[in-house]
Amino acid sequence: MFKMHTLQKTLRRSMFKGLLAGVVAFATLPALNAMAAGKQDFTVVNVTGYTISELYVSPSKASDWEEDILGRDVLVDGDRTDITFSRKEDTCLWDLKVVYQDDNSSAEWSAINLCEVSVVALHYNEKTGTTSATFE
Repeated sequence: MFKMHTLQKTLRRSMFKGLLAGVVAFATLPALNAMAAGKQDFTVVNVTGYTISELYVSPSKASDWEEDILGRDVLVDGDRTDITFSRKEDTCLWDLKVVYQDDNSSAEWSAINLCEVSVVALHYNEKTGTTSATFE
């Protein structure tokens, strides 16, 4: 009887530990996913009132804009797009450029610290004719 009671107690502890380990593993999945992604990942939100036809993101130290991230797509007013980086990317300072679909005008921002910024919201002021950005 003693051995059976001890065995049941041991099994319950093992089951509890296994369940606890599963809960802890499940709870840490978002953190693991964040670590697997580049720390510079961010979201661009278009609240300009206009459609953006081109979007460029390049390291601040780069001498050119590289390729249009949107490709054939556009970013219409009110939409957002997620920009993801390779896990091995270690540069934090990036430049951003957008080109408007209606007149090919553009706006640029330099040295955005994407290791600290997760959302870039783009705004257009019709009175001044300027595009601004807010960083979260």
